[in-house]
Amino acid sequence: MRIVIDAFGGDNAPVEIIKGAAQAFSEYGVDITLTGDKTQIEKVIKDNSLNFGDGLVIVDSTDVISMHDDPTTILKAHSECSMAKAFYELRDGKADAFVSAGSTGAIVVGGTLIVKRIKGVKRPALGSMIPAPNGSYLLMDMGANSECRPEMLKQFGIMANAYLTAVEGRENPKIALLNIGTEETKGDELHRQAFEMLSETPINFVGNIESREMPKGECDAVITDGFTGNIALKLIEGTASTLFKMIKNVFYKSLPNKLAALVIKKDLYSLKSMMDSSEVGGAPLLGVNKPVIKAHGSSDAKAIKNAVRQAIAFAGNDVIGKIEAGLKTE
Repeated sequence: MRIVIDAFGGDNAPVEIIKGAAQAFSEYGVDITLTGDKTQIEKVIKDNSLNFGDGLVIVDSTDVISMHDDPTTILKAHSECSMAKAFYELRDGKADAFVSAGSTGAIVVGGTLIVKRIKGVKRPALGSMIPAPNGSYLLMDMGANSECRPEMLKQFGIMANAYLTAVEGRENPKIALLNIGTEETKGDELHRQAFEMLSETPINFVGNIESREMPKGECDAVITDGFTGNIALKLIEGTASTLFKMIKNVFYKSLPNKLAALVIKKDLYSLKSMMDSSEVGGAPLLGVNKPVIKAHGSSDAKAIKNAVRQAIAFAGNDVIGKIEAGLKTE
């Protein structure tokens, strides 16, 4: 299997991206294609004594699409950038899956218009596995579609079900709709119609869920529009970060507190690791013809390695075929 990685996407590119790719090659035995400035890539590999064996291909590109560029410029003005080159490798069958920590908007545009949508999919959506006490749950959409129609939310539920079954190995996953109340009559027209449509699908739709219930992880997927999902995701990330800082401050307040911290240090690190986004790897863009993984913009080597692991699972478990099968039941 070959994974194509945009070496110049993300805040820590190219060094952390290339390090993560090397770790993935070593740990998972997967071949790697890196897109970006060949001279810089080769220098990073040499300076950090990275080993790719015979499994590395470098596709040269001196252009980069930034977070500030209009995402649609990946089709024309930045059609030769490192991310676009990675999409072409995926589209043309030269790679089995794609990973980038670059612009979310550009990834959605590239996935939709270069790789193309699965037949019948109205809009691709980004999903992210969110840590919870009972494991994790998929939040979808988390930023690809700020405005949605009811039938789009219905498809998000079908795609989430396919991904959770194939990649996460969850049998008959519980799919819920984010709303302001649990009753089926709650919410605006969008949510009332989406509730009705999701209820008619063969997936295990368990009804509405309120935002305060999300962190408990009592369902396997939470379906919402991208605007609401992105706000929810960032609120969760910010709350977790702030909470850990507050806990740290408590333990530093006095000597007895510091001693108490030493006693539970191992468990605290375990909890922090569970909430670490780098452990998840990235967000799948569901609804396009090939496996696409959007890694966090601030990804380090560990996050990129785990995004590659996610891409391998995505490509190796026929998620695309399962989504196609699910859509036929609409």
